[in-house]
Order: sequence, then C-alpha cells, then structure tokens
Amino acid sequence: MANADNFYIGANDEHGQFPPTVGKRTPIMPYIGRSFYENEFNRPAKYYFLIACLRTGFNVYDVKPELSDVSISQRVTRINRQGLSRLVTFAYNAAADGSTFSSPSGYAVYYSRENYYSTLSRLLAYDVSAGLSEEIPLRNLGVGTLTEIGVLRSVNCPAVIAECGFMTNFNEAKLMVDPDFQESCGDGACIGVCEDLDVSYVPQIYYTALPTLRRGSRGKSVQILQCYLNLYGEELTVDGAFGGATDTAVREFQAQNGLTADGIVGRNTWAYLTRQMPLPTLRRGSRGVFVRYLQQKLLSKLYPVGNIDGVFGGATQTAVEQFQEENGLDRDGIVGRMTWSRLTPLGGGRPLP
Repeated sequence: MANADNFYIGANDEHGQFPPTVGKRTPIMPYIGRSFYENEFNRPAKYYFLIACLRTGFNVYDVKPELSDVSISQRVTRINRQGLSRLVTFAYNAAADGSTFSSPSGYAVYYSRENYYSTLSRLLAYDVSAGLSEEIPLRNLGVGTLTEIGVLRSVNCPAVIAECGFMTNFNEAKLMVDPDFQESCGDGACIGVCEDLDVSYVPQIYYTALPTLRRGSRGKSVQILQCYLNLYGEELTVDGAFGGATDTAVREFQAQNGLTADGIVGRNTWAYLTRQMPLPTLRRGSRGVFVRYLQQKLLSKLYPVGNIDGVFGGATQTAVEQFQEENGLDRDGIVGRMTWSRLTPLGGGRPLP
C-alpha cells in the first residue's frame, strides 16, 4: 500500500448560491416555499471529503473556502499553482431546464477527455463511482465525459466531478440538505481516491484520539478543525495554521455550544465539533451543533425551521411538533429517543403534494 502523505488532494465545490444562479437550485420545495441551492450540498460534502482525506493521511487543498462565488478561471489558476495529485469537485445534477421535478435519478461521476491526464482521470472516475456506491443508496449511473468544463479540462492533474444526485428529482432534492447524506458522499469519494492511489482508507477517527490544539498549533489536525468550523459556517483557509481567525472561530463555536470559550480545542470541544456523542434530548431554548443537526434533518424532510442557526426557537419547535404529529409520536415538542429514531434515517419526510 502507498503512503497517503505522498499525495496532495484537492477538493472543489460547484458554485451558484452567493449570488443565486439559475440552474443551480431545485424547483420550489413544497411545504417550505423555497428552493434548495446546489451549494447547500456541495460545500458540506466537500468538507466531509476533506476531513476523510485528512484522517486517512492525505495532504489536502480547499480550492474555494469562500462562501461567495469564485470564477472558474480563478479556481483553475489556484488549482494549477498547487501541483495536486488528484482533484474532486462536488456537484448535483439537474434534468431538462431544472424548473420542475422529474423522474431522472441517480449519481454519476464525470471526467474530461480534454484533460492532459484523461486516462488517469477516467480511472479516478471509476474508482470514485465505486466508492460512492459503498456509501450512498442512490442508483449508480456510472461514468461519463464532459467537455468545456474548466475544472476538468484545464487543470494540470487528474480530475473528476461527482454529481451526487438530481436536484430535479423530488426525493433526491430532499437529500441535498441532509448532513448524513452529505457526509456519506464525502466519505464515498475519499474511498474512491484511496482505491485509485492504493492507499488504505481510514473510516473514522474518534474525538478522544485527536490532540489538544491551541493558537500556534499546526498540522493536519488543525486542518480537520478548520474543516469542521467551515461546516458550521466559517470561511477559514484550510492551511493547518492555528492563527487569529481560527482562534476567533473556535471561541465563537465554544460559546455557542455552552463550552468555556478559551480557544483551546480539547476533548469536549472535539466531541461537539465531530458530533460524536449520544444524541441529547432537545427542547425549546437548547442551542448548539445538535440543534443545528436537528434543524437540518427536519428541513431535509420538508419541515420549515427558519434559519439553520443552532437555536431551538419557535419555528423549530413548531416543526418538531408537526413532525411528531405526522409520524405517530406524542406532540410535545421535545426531541428525545423516539423522535430521534424517526428523524435520523435518510430519506422519507413529507411527500410531493
């Protein structure tokens, strides 16, 4: 087996959310009265992929840490300065003009014959396709080719785009905002990269094994920290240097989760960042990453929760009560064991009217 530390893996998320772009969003989702934007899936899937790559031992590069859109030409310039071993872009497909729900479904992985490394890109595409098949329950549409796509054609490394579902398929559109589906897509793509480079995949790293970090720390563990913070809304450069911006983000995260806001990332902070704790009982007034997870799961089943902000307020309580009533549970607004058991599985939720 090869040593993961010998490889440099880039990750890119397709744009279209800031500002909103036509063709980069679902039709209006019933019950919640808005579209899901493609980048609501792409960005978190990218960070879950980077986390999986880091725990496996790869060196990584985040092509676009910004929330705002960055032009394809600028991304290609960034990529080509890095000397990457492989590049994976996360995206979501659409059928026809994207304005209505339709039947096409499944995921596919694409490469470009125009890329200088087209043969290696094709092999990477097949491996990423197979890796995704191990992690996500959607139909595998196989491997295809695309032309005139800059992040495939113009980059100086083997590159693929993983279109992880159809945003115009009602059930697959709901999955876009499910954090468990996002993580499965990131993990599956990493499995494929590992197969492509003959590296042993590391499926999990528990928070108890992660080191204590503070301002001045450096390395892959800091990059894992930065990826998690970006999952929760930050725009940190994933550079492995625990500087001022990372310190501020850590303190804000700690305060939001009822932890001592000292900027030191120890066992408790890691436990919350990774959500590697038993799901707690939540009620109105609760705050933090588990409330955020609750809100994301409710939204993926089309229960309107307002902003995904980690605050269990009135809109979240109403959504919980509606979910409980429609799923044969006591309508008490308290998220305990039975409510979690109905809420956490992938898929399901409210039907298309």
